[in-house]
Amino acid sequence: MRKLLPSLLLILALLPCLGQGQVLSKVGRYVVPNDLLIKIVKAEDARDAQPVIEMLADGNPATRYRSALAAGRIGDEKAIDGLTKLLTDDVGDVRIMAMFAIGEIESARGADAVLYVLSDGPSDVVLRARAAEAAGKIGAANPRSDKAKPLGEAILTTLRSEAEKGPNADITLAKLAITAALRTRPSGIEQVLARFLTHHNGRVRADAGNALGRLRAKNANAEFRSMLQRDPDVDARANAARALGVAEDREAYDLLADAAVNSEDVRVRISAIRSLAALREAKALEALLNHGNELIKRARRSRFAIPAEKTELLEIATAVSRLVPNSSNDKAVDFLQALRALDGYRSGETEVALATVAPSGYVAEFNVPNSGYADWRVADAYAQGLNSLAASTDVKLKQRATESITKLIVGMATGVKPGYQKEMLKALPALHRANAAFKPYNLNETLRGLLTNEDVNVRSAAASLIGAQPADAENIEALKRAFANSQLIDKTSDDTQLAIIGALNRLNKKESVGVLLAALDSPNFLVRKRAFTLLADPELQKAFPDISASLAAARSKKKDQVLQYSPASGTKMGQVLNSDADYRRAISRSNGSTKAVFRTSKGTFTISLNGGDAPLTVDNFIRLARSRYFNGAEVHRVVGNFVMQDGDPTGTGSGGPGWSIRCEINMTEFERGTVGMALSGKDTGGSQWFVDHAPQPHLDGGYTVFGKVNETGMKVVDRIVKGDTIISVRIVGR
Repeated sequence: MRKLLPSLLLILALLPCLGQGQVLSKVGRYVVPNDLLIKIVKAEDARDAQPVIEMLADGNPATRYRSALAAGRIGDEKAIDGLTKLLTDDVGDVRIMAMFAIGEIESARGADAVLYVLSDGPSDVVLRARAAEAAGKIGAANPRSDKAKPLGEAILTTLRSEAEKGPNADITLAKLAITAALRTRPSGIEQVLARFLTHHNGRVRADAGNALGRLRAKNANAEFRSMLQRDPDVDARANAARALGVAEDREAYDLLADAAVNSEDVRVRISAIRSLAALREAKALEALLNHGNELIKRARRSRFAIPAEKTELLEIATAVSRLVPNSSNDKAVDFLQALRALDGYRSGETEVALATVAPSGYVAEFNVPNSGYADWRVADAYAQGLNSLAASTDVKLKQRATESITKLIVGMATGVKPGYQKEMLKALPALHRANAAFKPYNLNETLRGLLTNEDVNVRSAAASLIGAQPADAENIEALKRAFANSQLIDKTSDDTQLAIIGALNRLNKKESVGVLLAALDSPNFLVRKRAFTLLADPELQKAFPDISASLAAARSKKKDQVLQYSPASGTKMGQVLNSDADYRRAISRSNGSTKAVFRTSKGTFTISLNGGDAPLTVDNFIRLARSRYFNGAEVHRVVGNFVMQDGDPTGTGSGGPGWSIRCEINMTEFERGTVGMALSGKDTGGSQWFVDHAPQPHLDGGYTVFGKVNETGMKVVDRIVKGDTIISVRIVGR
């Protein structure tokens, strides 16, 4: 590595960067030929690093650029050497993409190149920014590596240097280094981050506030109080409000109380409400209840079936529960009961709040209109409320709560109408999580029984709950049988198999080996990948010497890659589903050439799709939309000042299309209006997507960005709450 440094410094200092924001198959006047681009995209889809490693040395800079991105997406550390060589490339964009890719691979082997660029390297500020970003990713992914501390210190030094430049600090470098510091958390970072709270750029101030809040720092309270009062940037004000709460700054009480009810922007109000809850000042109760009751009055006059005020009201409910727990406060109870009625008893936040404020009354009310035999959402929410009582020290209260949850579960057999019984299965995971929380004497027997349930989500929940129990021979054998059964019957979901693998590994690593070896033959890449990871454990390899040979044999059959779909497998999960025609169609779209028009119960908004940056993700989304997959879906997740998430027709947050797609990470930032793919781990996307209410820099480089909603559309997105409906999606363009 040291031999490269003189040429690296000379070339990178002299040659300009060509800029960013272009479609990823182009660099300046250079374009990746379509046939070659298809080869790259196919390699990404299969997670096959070798073809793109070879193309890192291609004579076309656009090909080097695009293959570098592919190497980062695939994540194979064998590409590190080739990417490091590209840091001396004579084209600026190629250098920058190589650095981005090194960060995405997250291998400690890439640390030396990153450290050089940050310490002794070039004056190319964009490259330095991406090096800071890469340092954060590598340091966070390898906290025990001897490179972790130097990476954190290099980020700290970079931020200090930028802070000293005052208004001349580079915005991109500052933003990426701030998020990198959040990821690595080097000693002394709070003091350096605080210097950016007065930066001239609002987004930098907002990101610094976000980082300090997530670090739970207490060194910048005066600056945050000033920001909450005067900052012209709404995201900076919202992050300041949040940071004051996590810092437990009681001097900020009056400012937060005012912002919680009077701020003109709901993002600031929600952050302030959360902070008042964190301060636990009971005197805030009256103002919050007055505000909440006024919102309920307004909501009752709303023309919408589900009022836009719901998200803010749920935040108030949670805050109220933290302000007056176990008080049975009449005004608090009245507010929460009114909110339950307004919402149809469908929100777990309200149920938990009422159970927290008036626990005795809550467990005594079973079989009132919210008993939940006619709506799985009601039963799910009620289970969350009862679950919250499991931590109580009141033995009699816990006994009554146990009886209530048992009565609800048993009563489903006769209380649910026959035509609704399958739909009601959606509530069983929450009901049994609540039951498990109370540790009944027959818990293990109950959970083993659930491993044979017809519903995949019920079996997944049961496996996870068994994994949290003490090791038990009967449980281990039941999990093994359930895994074999899941391989036979679960063709549109891998949740149960992955949950069982995790549970077995937690209970008894050695007992999991047989299942893990069987998993190496799964048609599903995600199941095989989990097995590869767990079988690499030195402890297991020492106990079972044949494991190494089994892994080598699996790799020789390319089982560590995503294999082409085989109809004989009976499943589409974790396989390459695209044909050459699909790849050709996908890469033909440029950013913004195709749009998705959403008609919802709150109005219409449009997503401009990034076909150039995330071609396969966009193609998958378009195919789903044109098949009417999203039509009629209920919005299952909204977190105020964070995201609106949808794409699951089941409404549970656990559903998908019956296949998975690979991530297509790119350099687009998660800003307000950014659209990304929801994941439960790398390459687990399918149909669920989200829109950011506000910038979320900690998501950058971790989720696929594939679209954008403009500010006009965001006014509609801001009104959407949990339970609203996606009426239809229309695709405009190819």
